[in-house]
Amino acid sequence: MAETSYFGIWKFVSDSLSPILLLSLSAFVGCDWTGKPKEEDRPVPAERVMEFAPLYATHCAGCHGPDGKNGPAPPHNDAIFLAIVPDEVLHRVVAEGRNGTPMPAFAKDKGGALTEAQIEVLAKGIRSSWQPANRLPDTQGSGLPSYWLADAKSGDKDAGRKAFARSCAECHGKDGKGTKEAGAVNDRAFLALASDQMLRRIIITGRPDFGMPNALKRDHPPLTSQEINDLVALLAYWRLGGDTNGK
Repeated sequence: MAETSYFGIWKFVSDSLSPILLLSLSAFVGCDWTGKPKEEDRPVPAERVMEFAPLYATHCAGCHGPDGKNGPAPPHNDAIFLAIVPDEVLHRVVAEGRNGTPMPAFAKDKGGALTEAQIEVLAKGIRSSWQPANRLPDTQGSGLPSYWLADAKSGDKDAGRKAFARSCAECHGKDGKGTKEAGAVNDRAFLALASDQMLRRIIITGRPDFGMPNALKRDHPPLTSQEINDLVALLAYWRLGGDTNGK
């Protein structure tokens, strides 16, 4: 009986109050509209994201690793890479991608999802996040070619075999099929995804995140520019199905 009387009284009171008065009472006690989003909780449109960390996490980390390394693609968090790649090339690669590799174009006018300002944030952020405080000595002075340029001299696959035997076979096997130390590089599926420029870059910088040394640390003396070109020629030959004996 008491319960029935309570709800009856409440119904009478609520029915008697006008909607305007109910709204005023709600405001007076500090209640928000149910479901009304707060301004700070509203999602930010994709093209307005201008911080490096979320842009990198969304568009780059899946291939290059969450901290710019330990991903399937070559690392950005690498001192030699950052020493040899000019700002304009880094910007262009982010915007236009790399033909012949899984690296896509991110610029909107190239079919990507990022604005010019966001591409600038990524390109500058890669360098500012991981450039060593003390920059490396001029690596161009070592005679190493810049990986983004076409060969100054065409490589020779037969000379590349000699360079491979001296600097690569210990880990990748004499025929490039891999060992317990490192995976195969004489693999057409892998080479189909790796352009000549990408191969040159990996030979120069190595994969320090995976324990692969760079061209300066392979052995003594280090690889020369011509030897790097010759190694690229050999790998390009293997990409086409060439055998390990060159026949």
